[in-house]
Amino acid sequence: MTTTENTPTLTGERADILEALTQQRYFLRHTAEGLTDEQAAARTTVSELCLGGLIKHVALVERAWVDFILEGTSAMEATENSSTEHALGFRMQPGETLAGLLARYEEVARRTDDVLATLPDLDVSHALPEAPWFEPGARRSARRVFLHIVAETAQHAGHADILREAIDGQKTMG
Repeated sequence: MTTTENTPTLTGERADILEALTQQRYFLRHTAEGLTDEQAAARTTVSELCLGGLIKHVALVERAWVDFILEGTSAMEATENSSTEHALGFRMQPGETLAGLLARYEEVARRTDDVLATLPDLDVSHALPEAPWFEPGARRSARRVFLHIVAETAQHAGHADILREAIDGQKTMG
């Protein structure tokens, strides 16, 4: 399996992780095919979620976790604006387009794929920042972070499929 032009051909565990991530990314992007910016920004259920916002959120989360792999705990520490930024990460803002969000997601994906391919050791680990959702003193290896990115993408691809079906009946599968 070949990744981007700057990364080597992957085999074994790394190829498996990349294949799973590539499939889930496809499912997420597929939910947005053929939509207008207005449709991508629409709340189609009682949820606050919209398709464009989900794509934006997944890109932001993937970028943050890869920053964690490369930089450690400091990349994930909360700031004064963290909760506001998190909430805005689920919504398309004025001036944002679906094409722009998809392009940004593709950029994030290329970086993730490159790190997966070139990181010397998937066992490298860092302490997680203090947060109510992390066990005190917990650590995450790069391997586990990549698996989390796959799971996060899959979870939100499912959310996106429901939102898309509410727009026009299109489903990713079935």
